[in-house]
Amino acid sequence: MSETVPATASKAVPATENGSGHNPWRALVFIALAQLMVVLDATIVNIALPSAQKDLGISDGNRQWVITAYALAFGGLLLFGGRIADLWGRKRTFVTGLIGFAGASALGGAATTEAMMLGARALQGAFGALLAPAALSLLAVMFTDAKERAKAFGIYGAIAGGGGAVGLILGGFLTEYLNWRWTFFVNIPFAIVAAAGAYFVIREPAGGRNRSPLDIPGVILSTLGLVSLVYGFTRAESVGWSDPTTVGLFVAAAVLLAVFVLVESKVKAPLLPLRVITERNRGGVYLSLGLAVIAMFGLFLFLTYYLQIVKGYSPVKTGFAFLPMIAGMITGSTQIGARLMTRVPPRLLMGPGFLVAALGMLLLTQLEIGSSYAGLLLPGQLLLGLGMGTAFMPAMSLATYGVQARDAGVASAMVNTSQQVGGAIGTALLNTIAASATTSYIKDHIGTAASKPQQKLVQLQGMVDGYTSAIWFAVGILVVSATIALTLINTGRPGASQAAGADDATEGVEDEFRVPVVAH
Repeated sequence: MSETVPATASKAVPATENGSGHNPWRALVFIALAQLMVVLDATIVNIALPSAQKDLGISDGNRQWVITAYALAFGGLLLFGGRIADLWGRKRTFVTGLIGFAGASALGGAATTEAMMLGARALQGAFGALLAPAALSLLAVMFTDAKERAKAFGIYGAIAGGGGAVGLILGGFLTEYLNWRWTFFVNIPFAIVAAAGAYFVIREPAGGRNRSPLDIPGVILSTLGLVSLVYGFTRAESVGWSDPTTVGLFVAAAVLLAVFVLVESKVKAPLLPLRVITERNRGGVYLSLGLAVIAMFGLFLFLTYYLQIVKGYSPVKTGFAFLPMIAGMITGSTQIGARLMTRVPPRLLMGPGFLVAALGMLLLTQLEIGSSYAGLLLPGQLLLGLGMGTAFMPAMSLATYGVQARDAGVASAMVNTSQQVGGAIGTALLNTIAASATTSYIKDHIGTAASKPQQKLVQLQGMVDGYTSAIWFAVGILVVSATIALTLINTGRPGASQAAGADDATEGVEDEFRVPVVAH
């Protein structure tokens, strides 16, 4: 027998079956496949870019737009995509996103001009913004039993964290042994299988839609604000922080997002109900996760450069060199995080997780030109992966835990938004720090280099000095993430009791996903 569910709760059932009596574990396979496709795509395209640039005659000045077109569409439309999932139905949005992503990938693979490639990348970003929040919110509404939810989010967290490194291996193989077009075409079978599986297997629980009219001013303000913010950081990386256009973009982003918050506090049916982000636990997750992603993105970039430029690794070998980080993430997410999540409060997984990751980064600050892979890179990556996997898993789950079903899509979109903005900041900020340190090192030491080989050595040492300077900042950022997680997040373990710290503004949302205790 199971205990009585509170009257305020939605129909919570054990996660061995969802609202329609169907087993959601089969659905998780297709949701995970779609998530893997989106994460892989980001890394794969980076590897294919030099070849695609040469074939399509894209100038060096316009090359960054292959990455930026995707980032702007994805980052700008995430909140809109999340609300569409709540309004239109998560399964329908998910399948539409997959089909659109596959079509955009086919267009990118078949591109014959620069404009066709950039258009395909923007379309991929737009459909990705539908797909990503729908996938996470489907997990949120389908897995309501605490133990099953922990397992499901463990798998999802491992893919979200480790998929990028798998993309390096796959991208390297495709670029080296086929050609760059296959880095786009490879998405098509992923998308078709995931869409077909989702259509036939996913049974979305009834009664979770948000039928309120769409908040058009909110959509316009959030999209323009987020596009300005992401593009501002992208420009800062390439042309500098003091560039007038860059400064203008940051000012515009601040004004637009401030007006967006004001509008959301006034309208009857907001795009992003402020109760979603003002609840201290979810707010703590969005903030700590966004900061951790800043550190993670920066490190991923520097290690790739270090292995390929300084060590001379091929793209495939570089991908394999990241395997310890993937192994650490999978272990941290599925073995540590998922097993302990129902036993200890989330802050006691997230805080220590970020600190273990910071310890891994601390090891990597000792990088030198001749550093041993087994002696330094391997243990550093293992610690980083274990820490991030352990922290990401409860963060992903807590970000949507306790929200009303009608807000699950937009709460999921906030997770993606914090990651996307964090990634843009991480790439721009840490790149700037690294470039500045490298320039300073070369300026101070180039005078002592008499021959060309010595000058090249100074340049390589300058690059490594730049990477380690930026990694020191990343260590500090992870310590701040851990501090935020330990101080702001105060909910107990899932399923134990009503989340602490929920204020009146949440309108009883913490009861929404309370589940019956099932006697086995």
